[in-house]
Amino acid sequence: MYITDITPTLQKKTEKIRLAPYCRVSSDSADQLHSFAAQIRYYSEYAKRHPECELVDIYADEGITGTDMSRRDELHRLLRDCKLGKVDRIVCKTVARFARNTEELLTTLRMLKEIGVSVYFEEQGIDTDKLNMEMIVTFPGMAAQQESETISGNVRWSIQKRMQTGEYVGTYPAYGYRMKDGKLEINEEEAEVVRRIFALYLKGYGAQAITTILNKDGIPRRNGQSRWYSKSLMYILTNERYMGDALLQKKYRTETLPHRTMRNDGKKAQYYVENSNPPIISREMFEAAQALLKSKGSFDRQRKRFPLTSIMVCPECGMRFRRQIIDGVTYWICNGRASGASQCQSRRVREDMVYDAFMSMADKLADNRKYLLGTLIGQIELLQSKTSKSQERIREIDKELADLGARNLVIARLHTSGVLNATDYSTQTAEIGNKITELRIERRKKLSEDEDDELLDDLRSLDEIMSEYIPTSTFNEELFGQIVESITVDDSTQITFKLIGGIELTEPINEKGRCKTA
Repeated sequence: MYITDITPTLQKKTEKIRLAPYCRVSSDSADQLHSFAAQIRYYSEYAKRHPECELVDIYADEGITGTDMSRRDELHRLLRDCKLGKVDRIVCKTVARFARNTEELLTTLRMLKEIGVSVYFEEQGIDTDKLNMEMIVTFPGMAAQQESETISGNVRWSIQKRMQTGEYVGTYPAYGYRMKDGKLEINEEEAEVVRRIFALYLKGYGAQAITTILNKDGIPRRNGQSRWYSKSLMYILTNERYMGDALLQKKYRTETLPHRTMRNDGKKAQYYVENSNPPIISREMFEAAQALLKSKGSFDRQRKRFPLTSIMVCPECGMRFRRQIIDGVTYWICNGRASGASQCQSRRVREDMVYDAFMSMADKLADNRKYLLGTLIGQIELLQSKTSKSQERIREIDKELADLGARNLVIARLHTSGVLNATDYSTQTAEIGNKITELRIERRKKLSEDEDDELLDDLRSLDEIMSEYIPTSTFNEELFGQIVESITVDDSTQITFKLIGGIELTEPINEKGRCKTA
């Protein structure tokens, strides 16, 4: 037996390394803005010092804790670009800037290593391309995690004490409010929408009908979200904030890493504060809405009793369908027509035929999953992978933010040294602050133009659910609850299912399920 030792010949790599710096300013930073600006400047110079590298983009999260990766939009954008093959190497100042949760840190680094992306942590001198990262990264990661747990514990204690005294307001105001000087004040433009929602509900319109009206009128939600959903309507209708009170600690953060936000179902104390903020509606109006909700049964309870409750929508008047039993047969009919509140001509449809239509639709979707969903997901991912003008503008905004941060620091120093009086200092810092706010809003909009992560996540969820679907002749209530957002009875011959991810599929109604009379 002869064994030949073949020594590989290394070819000189001529292509530049596609470099992606990631930086993060912790929420406990004493000089958050300047630190953010400084990091952008630093990595811009870093790329210039390394001519073998080509700068892809600078990914920077502001004022977000490192304990939970789910809240960092820029990190998610970076990881997505890595998966799409746009990045060869990530550089980050420290392990703690990348993640303080050891488990998530290692999971992320393993994933990056599998797709051929290396990470270099400057302070620790850790290069995942050269060293055994499983052993080395763990130690600084654990130290950072311990630090984070201590800080988080102190913050939780402080918030708890403020809740007990009724002083805690929260950081994210409810729709209809904005924060000013640490207090809630009414956002009149949004408040008018809140008043309209309560008024429509007390007139007999259901949550689905109200969402249809708001969407048709083009009423925007917050943060650029265009569509309203029943869930967001029910949150407004049941939120005591709108009559001026506050129930504190509806949700809580777990004490162990990774921190998760959980619904408080009795595990933690809650605090009810009367007259905590200015009311948008009267107490009488809010209580009337709660009485109506109670008489109908809660949204969740209805959905559990009957899968079609709050799901079926009339295409003519926008009102929901309600359940009827005639001669032992269960039908669904437009509530507006049944009650005489609407003159629409929609006809009732048998419940079992809706179920049959759904199962037929589910079978077809499962059979064509790869073609329909796979193609759609691929197209969206392709669009996201292309460098757009939005990304170029984001880079420009980052530079402007860096310049404004440096300018703010100079002004602060001039004021401290007595060169700049208090009036001029306040005027200039206010101007800079307003410009920074405008740039941040524009940055968020540009990111939303270039990305549609929520839609992509919904489509991927739908694809995953349908990949596990096993055809059956009986109605699959669990599957129905997972994928169906609404049903529109187009006419007496067909219905349209709106699924998560915005997909709409139309299915004919079996002849025996059609009703020629209302």
